[in-house]
Amino acid sequence: MENTKGMKDLTQGSPSKLILFFALPVFLGCVFQQLYNMADTIIVGNTVGPDAFTGVGLTGSITFLVIGSMNGLTSGFSVKVAQAFGSGDEARVRRAVGMSYTLSIVIAVLVTAIAVPLTGVLLDLMQTPALYYDYAYYYLLVIFCGIPATVFYNIVAGLLRAVGDSRTPLYFLILSALLNVGLDFLFVLAFRMYYTGAAAATVLSQLISGVLCLIVALRRYPLLRPKKSDFKWDFRLAGGHLAQGLPMALQFSITAIGCMVQQSALNGLDAVLPGAVTAYTAASKIDGIATQTFVALGTAIATFAGQNYGAGEYGRIRKGVTVGMLYCVVSVGLGFVFDVALCEPLMRLFLNTDLSSNVAAHFDEVIAYGRQYLLWQCVFYIFLGAIHVYRNTLQGIGRSFVTTFAGVTELAGRIVASLCFVQLWGFTGICISNPAAWVAAVVFLVTTYYVCMRRLGKPHTEHRLRLRRAAAGNGKAA
Repeated sequence: MENTKGMKDLTQGSPSKLILFFALPVFLGCVFQQLYNMADTIIVGNTVGPDAFTGVGLTGSITFLVIGSMNGLTSGFSVKVAQAFGSGDEARVRRAVGMSYTLSIVIAVLVTAIAVPLTGVLLDLMQTPALYYDYAYYYLLVIFCGIPATVFYNIVAGLLRAVGDSRTPLYFLILSALLNVGLDFLFVLAFRMYYTGAAAATVLSQLISGVLCLIVALRRYPLLRPKKSDFKWDFRLAGGHLAQGLPMALQFSITAIGCMVQQSALNGLDAVLPGAVTAYTAASKIDGIATQTFVALGTAIATFAGQNYGAGEYGRIRKGVTVGMLYCVVSVGLGFVFDVALCEPLMRLFLNTDLSSNVAAHFDEVIAYGRQYLLWQCVFYIFLGAIHVYRNTLQGIGRSFVTTFAGVTELAGRIVASLCFVQLWGFTGICISNPAAWVAAVVFLVTTYYVCMRRLGKPHTEHRLRLRRAAAGNGKAA
């Protein structure tokens, strides 16, 4: 395999160091992505008002349904590229890259054409309160129109990570975050586009970041520069990509449906518990930052497992999972401190009581609800971390279809908690719904992981290693 600066072979060296140094740039990128998503809501909340803040914030589960599904799809394509890279077959890598681009374009156009007309339908299904409806509708409409830009960035960044480069996507994501803040002020305040301006800033920032990533990928990595013949349609290759990507997209969709049920149950509490919806919206943003360590670990584990699976290094995959869980324990402690220490200061940052007498009248309740929600989440963070480690490992070794069933168990846990516990305990039921979903998913994922790894088998591993050593020896002799 051609050794190009920036690429990282994860099939050799210490798994703990490789995973850590691969995950750190991904983590920073995830945090910056969360920060520029927060910038939208902070600027809207402090300029348009808390009602607009809540309206924009409660679109999160719908956005996750559509955009998250696209992220899962492109992640699946990237896993196929990582497996090809791990096998050392350059022609296979280029074909996988060409098919990834082709499928991403087609699917982005189709999903945009479907999602835009369904914007109002999805908000109605969630029983969105009339007070926040217009804010949510027009913000979401712009985000959906920008789906191709989001898919474009995600597939290019995913391909870079597939060959071991997690730094380039970070650099341009930081640039995108800074650009997004600047465009937020320009569109929201100068152009008076308000909450639709915040959505437009997000889409444009992602588009610019994607273009810059593509330029670097094409100039720096010949392997990511497919030839015209690599774009030739191949049903078998396309089927392999879709077999990996669609279950991962479905996994996101199933999780998002559970979140929509959760949001719908919460919206029903708006009249009897004033401030609960606003508190949940703000606390979810804080929780989103605290859990990015798990997201980064999952991304690193997926690439690590994918490359080592392609190389037949199954023992290293097991070591990677052990290392991932050790890092999860550290991440739980960091997340707990972050949530407890910064809950109130960050929630105050989102809310401007001068622009809403309703929030001002219930401000103490809003803070209390937010603190209660975050405490419930961080106590169960270890289960969320385990989901990312085991699920991404299974996806990395090509078992993404199996992880869909974990999504079903997660969905069941979240729906039962949202519909039943909310009736019994009100807002506390909302707080419990995520942990209930995490526990249900972890039981299935851990069991499935051990079954799959046992089937791979040590004898098969040693046979593959002997073949690789023999091939390497023949190459040197030649």
